[in-house]
Amino acid sequence: MKSVILTLLLLLFAAQSSAETHSLDKLGADQSQFSVRVDKSARIMFLLQDNRVIKWYRIALGANPKGHKIREGDKRTPEGNYTLDFINEKSRFYRSIRINYPNSTDIARAERLGVDPGGQIMIHGQKNGINMEHDEARTDNWTDGCIAISNDEMDEFLSLIPVGTPIEIDW
Repeated sequence: MKSVILTLLLLLFAAQSSAETHSLDKLGADQSQFSVRVDKSARIMFLLQDNRVIKWYRIALGANPKGHKIREGDKRTPEGNYTLDFINEKSRFYRSIRINYPNSTDIARAERLGVDPGGQIMIHGQKNGINMEHDEARTDNWTDGCIAISNDEMDEFLSLIPVGTPIEIDW
């Protein structure tokens, strides 16, 4: 159901007239109102301000995208509510911002299952040294459980999203 709602938000955003669209240069006056929502099934990440879609990105996910991340190495992107908590400018990928996975619920689940929950789940650009075409970079699920966008989009995203921004990830 959330996937349908997020897709409808995207369609509403796309249908706005050019006079109503936000200029990204004018954003940022009150960044505390920003949030990010990821619709894994549609492979779309939404940037919201005051619960209004202001930007969206096509994304690539882990090679096994369906379902919540359970353990290290399962190539799944977590699902749930997290925070973007650290920008890594020296990443193996172009640039990245960390999702604070695992949270206490994830850790407890992993302990019950006797597995390592993994970690270091990021939103990032392309792998350093590999030049994918803009569309190719997001069409396949090639990450180990992270969320990938193009390098240009990563620059834009990091210019708009402060550390501490909440992120909701759903299938």
